[in-house]
Amino acid sequence: MLTAELPLAAHILLMLGFAAHVLLRNDLAADKRMAWIMVIVLVPYLGCALYFLFGSANLGRTLIQRRVRVHDLIHGQITSEGDGARAMGNAQKLSELIAPPWHGVFRYAGSINGFSPEAGNLGELMADGHAARARMLADMDAATRQIHVLYYIWLDDHTGTEVAQALMRAARRGVVCRAMVDGMGSRAFIRSPLWRQMAEAGVQVAVALPINHPLKVLLTSRIDLRNHRKITVIDERITYCGSQNCADEAFAVKARFAPWVDIMVRMQGPVVTQMQLLFATDWMQFTGQQIDPCANPAEPLPGGFPAQVVGDGPTERDHSTPQLVSTLIASANRTLTISTPYFVPDATVLEALCAAALRGVRVTMVFPRRNDSWIVAAASRSNYWRLLSAGVAIHEYRDGLLHAKTLTIDGELTLIGSTNLDLRSFGLNYENNVVLQDATLTEAITQRQHSYIAAADPVTLDDVRRWPWWRRIWNNVLATVGPVL
Repeated sequence: MLTAELPLAAHILLMLGFAAHVLLRNDLAADKRMAWIMVIVLVPYLGCALYFLFGSANLGRTLIQRRVRVHDLIHGQITSEGDGARAMGNAQKLSELIAPPWHGVFRYAGSINGFSPEAGNLGELMADGHAARARMLADMDAATRQIHVLYYIWLDDHTGTEVAQALMRAARRGVVCRAMVDGMGSRAFIRSPLWRQMAEAGVQVAVALPINHPLKVLLTSRIDLRNHRKITVIDERITYCGSQNCADEAFAVKARFAPWVDIMVRMQGPVVTQMQLLFATDWMQFTGQQIDPCANPAEPLPGGFPAQVVGDGPTERDHSTPQLVSTLIASANRTLTISTPYFVPDATVLEALCAAALRGVRVTMVFPRRNDSWIVAAASRSNYWRLLSAGVAIHEYRDGLLHAKTLTIDGELTLIGSTNLDLRSFGLNYENNVVLQDATLTEAITQRQHSYIAAADPVTLDDVRRWPWWRRIWNNVLATVGPVL
């Protein structure tokens, strides 16, 4: 009899142990705690295994320790007397550079990784993905000192090959070229002949968060912690910021959703040095090689606008991205327009959106009609009723997969970069963005958003009410377990 009771006792102790671990964690929001407990109770052994593998955004002791050393090293190089200090921006000058309505946004953004706004930045919105890549290639061919690139996805298609060849040409003429890719997003490219050819030509290549030893990654970290950044810095004077990976619009790996519709801004000024610092942090963390990111900081340009880089990731403060997005939303007084391919927000962002619409802000959101992730599509649509009931306008883009991540406010403020409004960007991915105050560039990006809306179908509350019961249940089930996806 005692022998028969042992498996039951072991089962109960296992469930209680994992449940207690979930409940004892201070870094989990209530919805994530509930989601994990539900998974552990409903599918006990699978749930425990999933929690062990994916329950926390932990890079592992080695990478965390190296990240701390890199942070200390870079900040040690940036002294109050040196040029690097200017690159970080001056928080004390914030009130001189930024209009009062946006003080809170820039202060909060600066609390994430230490950057503050700096004046003298110029930005040019690229016409489309093809134009952005052509301009970038021309800048690379004109480079004389240094090129740094980091892409989540790099394919060996036409675009990927052209960029690789431009880097090889630059390396052969003596330009220092460093190229980094994410181990998961660019796993095929790392094994391609083009990757080896780049290294042979003198391009320094590296992999962020490699998965060549998946069992080790699973046991010491999380295999789905990714470097989602898209960074290009040329001669420490030019950077490109936006949503475009190093791939064609046809996006061969998911061609049936093409074209991928991206947005890119070419920027000059002090924000370039801040982006360089972000790249250097990643390079030094994942390679162990030291570089000086502030050897030649970019000078402010006449007539430029204030801007700052926002870099987030699993080694930064928990919940900083959703808190930043909520701060941005709360600062809107007249208009708030957002485009994002993946919308699985936490309660903080969802409530902020509803509150903005209810207090009279014209809130407009644009999502792709067909999403490459059916899970994300369903979880996203589970929020439609709440948003529409509050007065948010929703449009679904029909001419491809809208991949642009944009947020504009009141015709003056813009957030642009790699961050999606989903739980992966909020807690698992390394991301890079720029927040800027400029009416001219914000107007250009707003007009691009309007072009997305013109090619989209509006979704009404009546449309959602006509969805069949099984579809509503399906959407809500996936949204319920969204925190663990």
